Amino acid sequence: MRALQISNQVTIPLTEIEIQAIRAQGAGGQNVNKVSSAIHLRFDIAASSLPAFYKERLQKLRDHRISGEGVIIIKAQRFRSQDKNREDALMRLQQLVRSAAVTQKQRRPTKPTRSSQKKRMDSKTRRGHLKSLRGKVET
Repeated sequence: MRALQISNQVTIPLTEIEIQAIRAQGAGGQNVNKVSSAIHLRFDIAASSLPAFYKERLQKLRDHRISGEGVIIIKAQRFRSQDKNREDALMRLQQLVRSAAVTQKQRRPTKPTRSSQKKRMDSKTRRGHLKSLRGKVET
């Protein structure tokens, strides 16, 4: 694998993705202390060969994995093996870039129908009447 496939026309060369093996956090005994199985992935959006459309959309994303300088930082430590964590980090980068390309359907504002407004008001009146019956009984 020399490139990360985003779509039919768009790929990211692996030379643009900086992958570094680090020690994982959390429980795991001696394995955690000795082996660098976690992966720290860095991908600079501005310096990449992605089309301008993808770059703009990624920069606009409000995602905690994208730093202020426009660098995507992904830390993968789900698995115990370095290879699986590397694959996981690349898959998460792929999903993030793909999600930036998806355009949300424009919402068309609508008004509630007259019958739905009437139903709502009737139910509120009924509920209010029921609550008024809960008062003290006069003798």
